[in-house]
Amino acid sequence: MGQGRSITVGESQGWRAGTNYIDWAVQNSPFYINDSLVFKYPPPGKSNVSPMSVYLMLNLWSFTTCDFKTAKLVGNPTEGSDEGVQIQLNRRQPYYFASAVGNGYDCIAGLTKFVATPMN
Repeated sequence: MGQGRSITVGESQGWRAGTNYIDWAVQNSPFYINDSLVFKYPPPGKSNVSPMSVYLMLNLWSFTTCDFKTAKLVGNPTEGSDEGVQIQLNRRQPYYFASAVGNGYDCIAGLTKFVATPMN
């Protein structure tokens, strides 16, 4: 496999509350094996936005229902500044991403979440 691309989620706007990243993912696909997604967001207290996080959801059910009990925290609120949180898509499988911002209300509303399924 070749070297993948580095793709900033949300481009210059970054990973932020109240944003439809499903549309972003559709516009930026296809994703490929070895691509890296970079989640950039301000640290807590540095702006008037809610503290962000990045979770890798276990499966389609947890993604759809925004059930964070089995999700893996891959980016806590302090890790999104500077270089951001980088996740490499190294397997051909769906990667379900979401943020628990606002106690998961954004996720339930269909915001601040998306699926990336890399191709070969």
